[in-house]
Amino acid sequence: MSGWMPERASGQVRVWGVAALVQAVGDTLAARFSSCVVKGEISGFTRAASGHGYFTLKDEHGNASLRCAIFRRALSQVDFTPAEGMLVEARGNLAVYEARGELQLVVEGLQRAGAGALYEQFLRLKARLEAEGLFDASRKRAIPRFPSRVAVVTSTAAAALRDVLTAMRRRSPHVEVVLSPCAVQGSEAPAQIVQALANVVLAHRAGTQIDAVIVCRGGGSLEDLWSFNDERVVRAIAACPIPVICGVGHETDFTLAEFAADLRAPTPTAAAELVAQDQDTSWVQLDALARHMAHRVHQRLDGLAQRLDQAAVRMARPAQLLSRQGQTLSLLEHRMLSACQARTRRARQQLPHVQDRMMRAVSVQQSRQAQALQAWDARLSALNPHRVLERGFAWLTDEAGHPVTRASQAHAGGKVTGVLADGLLRMNITEITLDTAPTPDLGPLSDASDR
Repeated sequence: MSGWMPERASGQVRVWGVAALVQAVGDTLAARFSSCVVKGEISGFTRAASGHGYFTLKDEHGNASLRCAIFRRALSQVDFTPAEGMLVEARGNLAVYEARGELQLVVEGLQRAGAGALYEQFLRLKARLEAEGLFDASRKRAIPRFPSRVAVVTSTAAAALRDVLTAMRRRSPHVEVVLSPCAVQGSEAPAQIVQALANVVLAHRAGTQIDAVIVCRGGGSLEDLWSFNDERVVRAIAACPIPVICGVGHETDFTLAEFAADLRAPTPTAAAELVAQDQDTSWVQLDALARHMAHRVHQRLDGLAQRLDQAAVRMARPAQLLSRQGQTLSLLEHRMLSACQARTRRARQQLPHVQDRMMRAVSVQQSRQAQALQAWDARLSALNPHRVLERGFAWLTDEAGHPVTRASQAHAGGKVTGVLADGLLRMNITEITLDTAPTPDLGPLSDASDR
C-alpha cells in the first residue's frame, strides 16, 4: 500500500490529520479562488433563524451543483427575494466547510441573472395546459371516503412509499394497497410514471376494482421534481379514469402533476391520510350514529305506545265516545237549522222588493211590446191592397187570372176581370188604344195618408 502514500525526502510517509488536510485544501482554494462569480439556478433556498441563508446553485442543465451560504449582513443587502429556479450571479469566496468537508461558496453579493431556464419552462407549460382546461376545478372528482383498494405510483426505494404504507396501516389497515412501481427522478422517470398509471388503469378495467390512485415522491429541488412537470405525466394524470391524489415533495413544492390531479396533498403522508379515513375516528362516528338511531327509534316507539294507550282508553268506553259523537251531531243539527231559518227569514224580507222589481220590469216590457205592435200594425195597414182599391183603383186580370198591367197585354175581343173594392166586373174589350207618350211615375199605389 506504500505505492500510493506520499513520502518525505527522508523516506518517511507524511500522515495528515483530517482537520489539517481539510484546512490545507481550504487555504489552497482560498488562495486560488479568493474572489469569483458563479452563475446558476437557485435550488432549496432556506433562511435560518440566525438570518443566514443557505441554498444550492445548479447548473442550467442540472449536471452540477454547488452549496452556498450567505450571511445575514450580505443577505440584507440583496434587493430581491431568492426563489426556487431563479437564475442568479453569486459573488464570493470558495471555501471548504470543515465540519463536513464540503466545498461551498461563501456569497458576499447576489444579483439576478434571469428567471431560471427550468422555472421559465415550468411557467410556459403551466400556462399552456391551463388554457386547455386541464387544471379546471370543474373536472375535479371527489375522492371516495371509504375506499377498499388504493393504488400507489412511486419508486420502491422511495421514502415516500414507506410513509404512505405506514399511514395506511395506522389509519385504515383494512384498505388494500397495490403498488405500481416506477422511477420518480431522472430522464427515464416520466415514461415510467405514465406506464405505471397505465398499468393501474388496465388492472382496473380488467376487474380489479381500484377506488383511488396516489402519485407521490419525497421532497427535493426543482430538478429533482422535474419528472412531475413533464407534459406526458400531466396528461396521463388528467386522463386517468380513477380519482388521483398527488403528493409530491414538501408543502411548499408545487408541480404541474398536482394541478392536474383531482386532489393535491402537501406530502405523501398527507395523501395517505386524505384517502384513508382514520379507523378509530370512523368507529367513533359509527357509535355516535348507532346511539342516535337507537334514541330516535325509542322516541318513535314511545310515541306510538302513547297513541296506542289513548286509543285503548277510547275503545274501552265506547258508550262515552258515542255520547260525545251524539252531542256533536246534535250541535251540528241545531246550527244547520238555525242557519236555514235565518236564510229563510232573509229571503222573505227580500221577496217584496224582488216582486216589486219584477212587476215593474214586466210593465215596462209590456209597454215596449205594445208600442212595437202598434208600429207593425200601422205598417201592415199601409201595405193592405184593399186600401188602394178603396181610392178608386182597380185590379185587372185576363181570362187565365194573370194580372194585366199594360194595354199591350190585351187584345180586342178579349175579356178581362176588374177587381174593385166591393166586387168584380166582367168586361169585354172592344178597342185598344196604345199611348205612345212616356208613362209618368205615379209612385206606389198608396198615398201619404195611408202610411
